[in-house]
Amino acid sequence: MVETQPKIVIVGGGPQEAKELAQLVGDRYEIVHQPDEQGVQSVLRALGEGICILDPQGRMAWSNEYYNALDESVRREVRSLCVQAADSVSSLHHEARGSLVTKHEIQNEDGTRIYDVYITGIAERDDDGLHAGRVAAIVRDVTLTKLAQRKMSAIDRAGFELVRLDVDEIREMNAMQRLQLLENRIVRCAKELLKFDHFAIFLIDQRDERLRLVMQSGLPDEIQDLDLYLENEGSGISGHVAATGESYICNDVTQDERFLPGLGGARSSLTVPLRVSDRIIGIMDVESVEPGAFDEQDRMYAEIFGRYIAMALHMLQLLVTERTETNLSACDRVSGEINEPLEDIEHEINWLNEHEKNADPETRDHIKRILIDVESIRNRVRSVAAGPQTLLGVDKAMLEREKDPALIGKRILIADDNQKIRKIIGEVLQHRGCITTVVSDGVEAIAELEAVAGDAECTFDLVISDIQMPDRNGYEVFSSARKNCPGVPVILMTGFGYDPHHSIVRASQDGLQSVLFKPFEIQLLMTQVREALGVDAG
Repeated sequence: MVETQPKIVIVGGGPQEAKELAQLVGDRYEIVHQPDEQGVQSVLRALGEGICILDPQGRMAWSNEYYNALDESVRREVRSLCVQAADSVSSLHHEARGSLVTKHEIQNEDGTRIYDVYITGIAERDDDGLHAGRVAAIVRDVTLTKLAQRKMSAIDRAGFELVRLDVDEIREMNAMQRLQLLENRIVRCAKELLKFDHFAIFLIDQRDERLRLVMQSGLPDEIQDLDLYLENEGSGISGHVAATGESYICNDVTQDERFLPGLGGARSSLTVPLRVSDRIIGIMDVESVEPGAFDEQDRMYAEIFGRYIAMALHMLQLLVTERTETNLSACDRVSGEINEPLEDIEHEINWLNEHEKNADPETRDHIKRILIDVESIRNRVRSVAAGPQTLLGVDKAMLEREKDPALIGKRILIADDNQKIRKIIGEVLQHRGCITTVVSDGVEAIAELEAVAGDAECTFDLVISDIQMPDRNGYEVFSSARKNCPGVPVILMTGFGYDPHHSIVRASQDGLQSVLFKPFEIQLLMTQVREALGVDAG
């Protein structure tokens, strides 16, 4: 862009005055000398603002070229404002000043242009007193400024909505409901604020610095197969932005080597980092099927909106973590509170055993049963205190060895990195007649699913997988099941609703069967298994 100096126009006077002024400020301003009225007219015509002068009845006395080029609807409204200003001047008190200046905001008919209008009504005084004289109007196009202000206000409102999480309401929701609530808000607000055809949010998995897709709109299924990492090279624009923390505009994907092809016909994209304080937690990517769809102003809006998204995601994660810690703390307190009375009951029962050795068999059976119940209470409290590291109702479920005719021969894949949990689930299902394959992580689960792909005789009838595993998460296991064993139902498990990769929401959108929140009752698992397999749960 060619830079130009601001101008100072001297109307009238001689050239010497202009020369002297140029010597004083000529290094900062361009001095223009217009010696006559024609010069004034030429200056007014060349101004980048509309100027007009009307009589009190709204008849045009003079206007410059800029004003004459405005839409008729704009000029009509300006004339109306001028007539109103003339009426106001007429009603001025006789002691009032001789002019009245007002400011107005107007738009053209289709609302694409916004103008500030400054009206100056001049009061003239003669023998008959004070009356309206001519009215001058200056019309200034402020479209870009006003639209920017409105967009910023919209971003602020949207950001407030994202972070306005009712703690009591959130606590009553399970993980799926919480994440769906936030995702719906984010996608809706993003569509209102940013023009795009595709939208995605990736969060950084701190364990392996991988970018995990947690929300998306308009993207094809194959995006799930992309392996993106926190790296400047090799993981496309997303990896570059996550690694550098710098937003990135791709004006033409066909000319940009960083852009990864095949994402639904995108022609341009805008990618911004998601920050919490000075830490990058992920990226937001928006794409358009039109080339050059995003500019620097879009970048600014997206970066600001991205901060609100990061804040909302962070707050939601803090609520989930707080809930987990609160539940564990409460269970520990309960365990401590009931331990003393349980010991007292146990002591009294032992006393009865010692002093009632000649008691009848029925009484001794009752005493024995009380001791068993006391130990059972202790075990159950310990199980609840262990939170997501255990299951409930295990003792009773393990005693039941009767085969379930509806489950005999059903092939079930079980994946959980907790040895105790996967062992319990595997044994309970085996006791009911199922054929179980038990694995310790997501990699093994995916390998088992790939091994039976296309084999109708060996395929699985059901997949049960934990969400939080050290390598592949629950959504990746779910995706592999959908790909290699089409139609197989999947049940996901998570502790206290903890779902750092938003697997539940993503899988729910793609047909997830159900979710179990640890610690859950084994009987609930059996109900979900029967429902998933299409067996009467009764």
